[in-house]
Amino acid sequence: MRDNVVLIGMMGCGKSTVGKLLAEKLGFTFVDTDQYIEEALGRSIPDIFAKEGEAFFRDWELGAAEELSQRKGQVIACGGGLPTRADSIASLKYSGTVIFLRRDPGEIYDNVSMGGRPLGQQGREAFLERYAGREPIYLEWADHVVDVQATPAETVQRILEVLK
Repeated sequence: MRDNVVLIGMMGCGKSTVGKLLAEKLGFTFVDTDQYIEEALGRSIPDIFAKEGEAFFRDWELGAAEELSQRKGQVIACGGGLPTRADSIASLKYSGTVIFLRRDPGEIYDNVSMGGRPLGQQGREAFLERYAGREPIYLEWADHVVDVQATPAETVQRILEVLK
C-alpha cells in the first residue's frame, strides 16, 4: 500500500461513510475533497456550482488533489467527478492506492438523498447516463475495484483484504 488510500466512485456510493471507518481502522486521517473545498471557500458545493460553474469547481478540485497528494496517512474520499480530470486524479494516484467503490447506479439514485447535489437535480436518466460515462474512467484509474457490500463495515473489510 502506498502512503494514502484514495476512494473514487459516483456520488452516493458510500465513499465518505466507508472512508471514515477505513481511516479509523488504519489509523489514518479522513479527508473528503468536497468538504475540503467547501471549508476553503466557505461555501457549499451547490452554491459554488450555481454561482461560479463547474470549471471553477474543477480547478479548485485540482488544487485540493495536489495539496492532499503531498501528505501521508490519509483516506481521501474524492468527489464523484474528480477522476474525470486526469491531472486531478493522477496526483492522488501517485501518492496512494486508488479504490473504486462500485455500486449499482440505479440503487444509488433510488436509495440516496439527492437533495442539493448537482447531478441529483437532473433526474434519474441523466444520473444513469453520467454514471455510464464515468465508470470507464473510474476503472481506468483504480488499482482495485471493491463492490459496495450490504454494510459499510463489510465494505471496509473487503478494502482491507485488497490492501494486504
